[in-house]
Amino acid sequence: MSATNRPAAVVVLAAGEGTRMKSATPKVLHRLAGRTLVGHVLQAASELEPKEVVVVVGHGREQVTAHLAESDAAVRTAVQEEQRGTGHAVRTALAELGGTVEGTVVVLCGDTPLLTGATLDALCRTHSGDGNAVTVLTAEMPDASGYGRIVRDGSGAVTAIVEHKDANPEELAIREINSGVFAFDGRLLAEALGQVRTDNAQGEEYLTDVLGILRGAGHRVGAALAGDHREIAGINNRVQLAQAGRVLNERLLEAAMLGGVTVVDPASVFVDVTVGFGRDVILHPGTQLLGATRVEDGAEVGPNSRLTDTVVGAGARVDNTVAVGAEIGAEASVGPFAYLRPGTRLGTGAKAGTYVEMKNATVGAGTKVPHLSYVGDATIGEHTNIGAASVFVNYDGVNKHHTTIGSHCRTGSDNMFVAPVTIGDGVYTAAGSVITKDVPAGALAVARGQQRNIEGWVARKRPGSAAAKAAGDSSRGSEGES
Repeated sequence: MSATNRPAAVVVLAAGEGTRMKSATPKVLHRLAGRTLVGHVLQAASELEPKEVVVVVGHGREQVTAHLAESDAAVRTAVQEEQRGTGHAVRTALAELGGTVEGTVVVLCGDTPLLTGATLDALCRTHSGDGNAVTVLTAEMPDASGYGRIVRDGSGAVTAIVEHKDANPEELAIREINSGVFAFDGRLLAEALGQVRTDNAQGEEYLTDVLGILRGAGHRVGAALAGDHREIAGINNRVQLAQAGRVLNERLLEAAMLGGVTVVDPASVFVDVTVGFGRDVILHPGTQLLGATRVEDGAEVGPNSRLTDTVVGAGARVDNTVAVGAEIGAEASVGPFAYLRPGTRLGTGAKAGTYVEMKNATVGAGTKVPHLSYVGDATIGEHTNIGAASVFVNYDGVNKHHTTIGSHCRTGSDNMFVAPVTIGDGVYTAAGSVITKDVPAGALAVARGQQRNIEGWVARKRPGSAAAKAAGDSSRGSEGES
């Protein structure tokens, strides 16, 4: 943004209770695509590069303030002790900024997550270019119910904004609505707020009354029409939250596809705003990519996979998998039906196969854990094969312990590695072994009881059973053959 259009301050109104959400969580803290509603608004505002940002808090202010403190946004807060209207909320924000602000003040609503920086930039350009005292962002809605209506005179100039509850039948027929987003001359805003009255249906100070006050004083009131009415949609209930989520997801997937990602079924794929992609990525149906997940060039994810804060290396394949805080190396293979928990790191070309769970495990390049195994608190070297149904026994009931297996090992099926234990390079372990002691490099470890066959046990202990009959038939068949 140019210095000419850069606002002196952005005020975000986030004090409302949001009773229609039916929630203990303040409305502006409900989440879409990995970010809170107010977080989306602050992200859009940041593109204006304002000198100051003030968030007006009220209901649930402890939660909202704590959330703002945890975010990367550099914001100030102003507390609206009683919610006495939008005009009162803006007065509260201006008091936090010293009472009067020289320059443009942009006012936003904290529950409009689809608003974009580009639309706000256009608003500010219109405001400064036309020399307005106030510029309102408007939109034409198919259904304007619940919104304040934009009233214009014969020349098209904005004369007033009438709230839905105060509108007459003629005004209710108007489809152009107030978004609740404004650009003001800061000095004139402060003066006009002192003249706002409360003689309306709700007994509140309406910020929209400032337009009439400024117009009556001979100042210019303008409007900037948003290109897409969905941008200014406020969230008041869970239905609207879901609708906005769908629109936002469509935006994110469209950007990904234009950037070189194939999304097989956009209707069933969901991504957070913080997810990143390389080129030639393929996303199959039922995929969710959340948090700080990154999918590198040529990787393929899904179907039916949910990855959170996970890096998928170039050319990797992830199928029917849940992963949280994992690193999947280039050309690695995961799933189907795998669970990678935090701290899992798969090397280049490694494999975590069917019904494999891993946690806090580093798996070397080319190493395979093909099926039915749990690998927890472990380090495995390169080009090792872990047999089916293996368990890394890492917990003694009090503490977690670590297992180390070297490179080029071949461990048998149904092995238990009871940590802490170290298996050297090039080791083989026999199937069914319970490994409780370190195994030196190049050794074969056998840790199982000797097999003993007790002949005739079924006939003696289970006479007349189907098993006894089958055993008898088998025995007679063998005698006949001899």
